[in-house]
Amino acid sequence: MIVFTCADCGALLTSPVSQVALPAHAHQKYGHEPLPALLEPGTYAVNPEPSGPPWRQWEEIGADEAEARGVYAPTYALSYGPPGAVAVALGDVRGTVLIPERCDGYCCGLDGRDGPNLACARCGDAVATLIDDCSYWQVVWLDSRAVRLLDVDAPSYPVLSWEEQPETPPVEPIGAWSPVWEAAVAVALAHLLAASGGTRVVVPDGPAADAFRPALDALLPPGSPTKSLAPAGPGLPARAAEIALVPRHPQTGETWSSGAGVPVLLAADVWMYLAFNRNRRLRPASGGLPDGVYRDDPPPLLPFFPFRPDREVFLHTLARLPEVRQPWLRAIYDRVEDRRSSFPFWW
Repeated sequence: MIVFTCADCGALLTSPVSQVALPAHAHQKYGHEPLPALLEPGTYAVNPEPSGPPWRQWEEIGADEAEARGVYAPTYALSYGPPGAVAVALGDVRGTVLIPERCDGYCCGLDGRDGPNLACARCGDAVATLIDDCSYWQVVWLDSRAVRLLDVDAPSYPVLSWEEQPETPPVEPIGAWSPVWEAAVAVALAHLLAASGGTRVVVPDGPAADAFRPALDALLPPGSPTKSLAPAGPGLPARAAEIALVPRHPQTGETWSSGAGVPVLLAADVWMYLAFNRNRRLRPASGGLPDGVYRDDPPPLLPFFPFRPDREVFLHTLARLPEVRQPWLRAIYDRVEDRRSSFPFWW
């Protein structure tokens, strides 16, 4: 376990925490209500990309400089803040005070638009950014330049085996699609398109088809040639497919080694549901129950519109894949970015 301390005065800034992988939904904006905490208590994650102000618009940067920063397609603006920001749960922060003049937000809380809004209570240095406004996952981002990590003797956060990984259902208790799912599928979809090489991808029937097939059919050309996609991971028999949908461990960041096919990563909690809940549909059904669909009493709630991946998360991910420089994939990016092709992100 480690703690983070103030780089200037050495004051303690967090309780003991263990590192986990950065969630796919870390930078997602969703709805107009406060979202839950981004991370579990006792954990932290590192964002390798630059984040926060200052921001520079694409026209000012140019394609060459953007590519040097790992962005390969036009986006409105890029952060020129420091890389390596550290995400921690709000309840794990210690020894900080708000900076009143930086407490702006859109609606219900703080969104970090003015940069770090938490200062070290001992020396007054700006050390972190608290985000708890509506539409944002609640988190504190420690400024990598203002903190230091220190090993401490404390019980380690238990690392779950593949078999112990929990599932995140696609539908929330209120009957709305899960934003975690919309972000995780969007990230995987961007990588899946890159792996497709511009040819149609065939997805076997089941939850994976419900999640990915509408988007793939809308964005890739019809007809042959084709590539096959199949889930691969713990507890599943080996299947021959050109593309393997594999889980990414939420704590270690480890990728399941499928041994066959081009691997496309999906958050483990979403992958577990796709792999082992073939009796659940991700779209509303009308009339009689089709073969393979089982009845609960009462039946589970389903949203009134089909599942859709998160458009902004998709674009953010695709813009950072070198493959987007290929004309066919850049054309897909441009259509989605300027909303000429709203399907399958809007219905």
